[in-house]
Amino acid sequence: MVRERLSAALDRYPVLWRSVSAILAGLLLFGSFPPRPWWFLAPLGITVLTLTVRGSGRLRGGFGYGLLAGLAFFVPLLPWTGIYVGPLPWLALSTVCAVYIGLFGLMARLLGRMPGWPLWVALAWATAEWARSSFPFGGFPWGRLAFGQADGWFLSLASLGGAPLVSFAVALTGTGAAALVSAVWSTRQPRHFTTGSDDVRLESNNAASAEGVSARSSDIASHSPDQTSKIADTPSARTAVITAAATSVLMPVAGLLLSSALPDPDRGDRTITVAAIQGSVPRLGLDFNAQRRAVLDNHVRRTKELARAVEAGQAKKPDVVIWPENSSDIDPLRNADAATLITEASEQIGAPILVGAVLVNGDRTTTNSVIVWNGVAGPGERHDKKIIQPFGEYLPMRSFFRLFSEYADRAGYFVPGHGDGVVHAAGIDIGVATCYEVAFDRAFEDAMRAGAQLLTVPTNNATFGDSEMTYQQLAMSRIRAVEHGRALVVAATSGVSAIIAADGSVRQETPQFVPAALVADLPLRTSNTLATRVGPAPEVVFVVLTAAALVTAVVRRRRAHTAAAPRPGIGQPVS
Repeated sequence: MVRERLSAALDRYPVLWRSVSAILAGLLLFGSFPPRPWWFLAPLGITVLTLTVRGSGRLRGGFGYGLLAGLAFFVPLLPWTGIYVGPLPWLALSTVCAVYIGLFGLMARLLGRMPGWPLWVALAWATAEWARSSFPFGGFPWGRLAFGQADGWFLSLASLGGAPLVSFAVALTGTGAAALVSAVWSTRQPRHFTTGSDDVRLESNNAASAEGVSARSSDIASHSPDQTSKIADTPSARTAVITAAATSVLMPVAGLLLSSALPDPDRGDRTITVAAIQGSVPRLGLDFNAQRRAVLDNHVRRTKELARAVEAGQAKKPDVVIWPENSSDIDPLRNADAATLITEASEQIGAPILVGAVLVNGDRTTTNSVIVWNGVAGPGERHDKKIIQPFGEYLPMRSFFRLFSEYADRAGYFVPGHGDGVVHAAGIDIGVATCYEVAFDRAFEDAMRAGAQLLTVPTNNATFGDSEMTYQQLAMSRIRAVEHGRALVVAATSGVSAIIAADGSVRQETPQFVPAALVADLPLRTSNTLATRVGPAPEVVFVVLTAAALVTAVVRRRRAHTAAAPRPGIGQPVS
């Protein structure tokens, strides 16, 4: 009786209930991201979202519910993008990102009637993430399911296929659970509540006529509730339940089993000592670097304090020191005072420093760079940030967007760099991904091919205030450490700086907004994970399979509609 009343309520207000469940799905996805440790909410969110968008209704309905879920997900996830520039950029970016969840909803509705639909719907999620991470303006990967899984059972899968595989695994767990819910509901629910003529028509053999389908539907509906329950509880229904249950546990169990095969975080070809300096900033916000000399002084001062601690035997002498992005917004290649300060710090600590600096080019554009500064020898190799942030470091279509925001012209004139992302310091090959770059799968690909033994993410989060952004970015760094099997050092101006082991564990981290120094012995490795060797191949496979499934689904849908169309009777003209 309760199930019948629930079914009746769902049938009576379908738009309301689906809208509520779409919002719930988006909030569950948001809740799975740092700093909250509730990674398990992500597959639950996908379950709710799949049940919401899947159905035999119009495709635009799937898009609409997906868009609603996307807004419930991204609006609370991305408020840091509007902290100092107002709500318009934040809401605009959230809406653009939500459109991709809408596209997932459309694809899920189309693929949700295919045999083995949990697989195809999970692939559709992976494809939607690929699209959002690629278009427009180079894409925006923030909010990929993988980036909420640094503390979860799925983390170790990153060593096989990187972030795309982790996201797919979470999505497949969610769609498998959705299939389980649907299968259990079907076995316990009178058939006429769960199988309308549209559903039967779409799932029937293409050779069956529309009249035959309708007759079979009427046949089912004419049974008493007891009889229909028996019809639903068939061997095929029980098989569906078992298959769905197996699908929902496959990926998390695989992740747990694989975690024991991750590299020992304390072993490598050899060990070096690395220091990460967090100098902090005079104030937060877009104008944090108005006192550029103070930011540089803070990092010089904290490095010299570490040098004195080393001399006193209170700290181990580092082989290399890593400063954050924007630690010297005074171009040390043009400013003698800045160069002198950095040289003094490097000399006193007795190690090369990776300095995050803003360099002014001959055409007055700027480059966000990491320079190896080796004492009196001065500047050496450098990494120029290759993936620069639209609407922050540069403004695409500047004349157009300045019509909408007074902050448009505050966007920089940075240009992307080139190279393989590796710098050499103290005989070590160090792969660098500066701040925003770490969100992109391709950030470390060239560096790993070039032989990076250690990874680092110099970052400046001062422009985003006291927000969740820094913890979300830290989780991305943990995923990258596991993906490539390398220790990773995060050096941040205002926090959180961290030492991350190759298994994704955080060995040390700083509080925010205080000067600090982290010193750690880290293993260097030359062996590569499977994810490093195959590169973007898993994501390419996901996209190709999704495209093939969509074509097949469209063909099936058209054939089903053709079979369902009324046929002219004898003597009636064919219209």
